[in-house]
Amino acid sequence: MAGPARESSRALLAALLSPALLALVGLLVAPAWGRGGRNHGDWDTAALLPPLPPREDAARVARFVTHVCDWGALATISRQEEVRGQAFADVLSLSDGPPGAGSGVPYFYLSPMQQSVGNLQENPYATLTVSLAQTNFCRKYGFDPQSPLCAHIILAGTVTKVNETERDIAKHSLFIRHPEMETWPSSHNWFFAKLNITNIWVLDYFGGPKTVTPEEYYNVTVSQ
Repeated sequence: MAGPARESSRALLAALLSPALLALVGLLVAPAWGRGGRNHGDWDTAALLPPLPPREDAARVARFVTHVCDWGALATISRQEEVRGQAFADVLSLSDGPPGAGSGVPYFYLSPMQQSVGNLQENPYATLTVSLAQTNFCRKYGFDPQSPLCAHIILAGTVTKVNETERDIAKHSLFIRHPEMETWPSSHNWFFAKLNITNIWVLDYFGGPKTVTPEEYYNVTVSQ
């Protein structure tokens, strides 16, 4: 009788634990706050992004990529003794405005504790790379992230803190697409910054990059 009783107890225990385990797993794999995460002011991830502009219109492609992407890799010149003067890249969240209302200006939420910020304080010049590999566009068509068909852009310029006039614009642009930022510890002395673009390269097809001037870039009217 001990065998059946033991099996019955195990079955009862498993039945009791299952809901708790499922709930725990649900918490562990729940989407993060960010693109497509909870309470996120962004496009519905179940829906496709707006169509890619014609590839021959490089300026419009550049604005499109900047607007639909939520993060990029920012390369600075390191001031750290171990790698002083060498390239130093870091991933930063960004936004050029609310979904469907992008300005083309990449805004950042930065802290003096970040190594890249220390680099920028000594040398404000930086290069930002943003790729559609982070969206469903490349996955849908099976493009490798390095393939130029998986469009990406390179923006060069200087990173500076925004002035008080532009602060509210930067704040709204970032917090509507990255709501988690509002919960980050204030002790890190966060501030809003932007990339002042001086050079633009677009890679969206084989044959090398296309160059776009800042004037061409900002003159694009983007409709989402």
